[in-house]
Amino acid sequence: MTQISLAKCKVDQLVKLCEEFGNQEGELINVLHKAQELVGYLPREVQEVIARQLNIPVSKVYGVVTFYSFFTMTPKGEHPISVCMGTACYVRGAEKVLDEFKRVLKINVGETTADGKFSLTSLRCVGACGLAPVVLIGEKVYGRVTPGEVEKILKEFE
Repeated sequence: MTQISLAKCKVDQLVKLCEEFGNQEGELINVLHKAQELVGYLPREVQEVIARQLNIPVSKVYGVVTFYSFFTMTPKGEHPISVCMGTACYVRGAEKVLDEFKRVLKINVGETTADGKFSLTSLRCVGACGLAPVVLIGEKVYGRVTPGEVEKILKEFE
């Protein structure tokens, strides 16, 4: 595991964030959401700061981070790509779309491109079944995506 060194200003911001939630253990999920917005992901050092501030074991923080799929312990790309793998999307070819993103970007699900531009994840359902298969890039929704459209979609982000 790569050791990161969190800048003192980030540590100070995390401490202040925890204080805004009263350093209350019951606010852990809210604190983690805000911390992930602040840092971009939740590496071990961030979890340690939060655990110390909320006076709870790091193992409890880690347990919450790893339980909820929204949280990530690895940095996301500048343009996070999520391919819906829910039933409607899967039946309409989402797996082939996901495979094409992996081929073009030369990364697997859960990874980020070397330049930090794209990261790739899959989701269970985005609730847009009528547009299946669906791809999210950041907040932008792409519907009825085919493998042949993947390179064209990625060019929008060059």
